[in-house]
Amino acid sequence: MIKIRQLTYKQLKELFRIKSPWDLIIIFVLNVLITIPIFIVAHHNLLLFNWPFHLDRILLSLLILFAIQLILRALRRVTLISVILYVFMLLYGTLFSDYSFQSVFEDYRSMVYTMNDDPYPQDIIITKLLPFPNKSKILDAIEFQNPKVRDFAIMAINKHFKPIKGYYDDWTIVQSFAIFKEINSRWNYVSDPKGHDYIANATESLRYLSGDCDDHSILMASCIKSIGGTTRLIHTKGHIYPELYIGTRKDLDRINYLIKKILFPIESKNKTIHYHIDERGKIWLNLDYTAHYPGGSFMNEEILGALTLD
Repeated sequence: MIKIRQLTYKQLKELFRIKSPWDLIIIFVLNVLITIPIFIVAHHNLLLFNWPFHLDRILLSLLILFAIQLILRALRRVTLISVILYVFMLLYGTLFSDYSFQSVFEDYRSMVYTMNDDPYPQDIIITKLLPFPNKSKILDAIEFQNPKVRDFAIMAINKHFKPIKGYYDDWTIVQSFAIFKEINSRWNYVSDPKGHDYIANATESLRYLSGDCDDHSILMASCIKSIGGTTRLIHTKGHIYPELYIGTRKDLDRINYLIKKILFPIESKNKTIHYHIDERGKIWLNLDYTAHYPGGSFMNEEILGALTLD
């Protein structure tokens, strides 16, 4: 019995063994993929010397590459087994679900591109790692590049607030408020099947402008993202709702006046503008389906998770 177990272990060990030099090639490729986002984070947060020909940046990237290579080499067996298992998972995803090798490539490319333009790229990595209910399904459902979603957004923009003059620096926010007004004035709340979370794509919710809180959040985020706005989804106890990025504290008074005196004077009369300030000082305005104006009351102020959609 012992010999059989030893033989089985040896067979498994042989199955997962990758011969040289392929093991070193796989480790190096993985190293490069890890080094790129780490370098972006380091580059944005460390004080560099601005040496000629960007030698300081080149040296930093080489140091990171060398350090990661040492770690991966020290954990060679674990690293290679993890890579093999991940490849099997992607093969399964390619054949039986929507998450394939192409999906991984697009997600990685999008993450690196967004990190490169963001002053706090580490926040993007943290956001992707933090738990969020039905995260992958929600991200897939946000169809901001679908022509039907953009057509609806443009219809709302042409229907509401088009005569408003000025506020050129805030025009995307004004247009986002037009989308908010169109969706929230017509939204009909419909519950999910009992005991199941039903995640509707944005185009599905467009048909009847109906669904539950996550369907509303997906549609709102999709439409606003399709016209260049920035939103995030907030997870509270038993609820998800969208928030719109409006700027920093110095922008708040201007947006507050815009909402209360120009765009939503009746709906917001004698009422408070509700928003959150994140750890970077960015202000996010509540766009929940229960709100009659941007910044309406929160159903629940406790934040259990946030999913930023850059």
